[in-house]
Amino acid sequence: MQRIRTPWLFLALLAAVLATGCGFHLRGQVKLPYGTVYVNGAQGSGLVLALQRVIRNSDAAKLVTRADQADGVVDILSEQNSKVILSLSGIGKVREYQLQYHVRYAVRDAKGKPIVPTTEIGLSRDMTYSDTQVLAKAEEEKLLYRDMQNDATQQILRRMAAVK
Repeated sequence: MQRIRTPWLFLALLAAVLATGCGFHLRGQVKLPYGTVYVNGAQGSGLVLALQRVIRNSDAAKLVTRADQADGVVDILSEQNSKVILSLSGIGKVREYQLQYHVRYAVRDAKGKPIVPTTEIGLSRDMTYSDTQVLAKAEEEKLLYRDMQNDATQQILRRMAAVK
């Protein structure tokens, strides 16, 4: 019984050493270089709310309610959802959509000096469609758009953390 465990223990130990030796680590929470951050955008926007939530839960930065109190200001300039037909069935019914999400944003300091110039993030997800599952596909579409908003939020925060 002892002989069977020894190779598995050795393989597990070897995998752990190789994983730490290659520099792999979980992404974790983004450390923003600003003490206070203000998010400027359309109130009620999913992206604005997601950015505010992540910053509010961050240990490194504090969310403020006015731009003049902030070290860094995130301006959400535009946010757009679109849906493109990818494929049709033989009788002309939609079989697959591509959901697209585009965000334009900029980051500036309290004096208005650009930290991150106007940048666009474009994300897309493919989704199959069926007329027999209309409600389920509508919920899937909402979920995919929310996923793209969360992805854009993380990209914006990582870009802010990288540019000092």
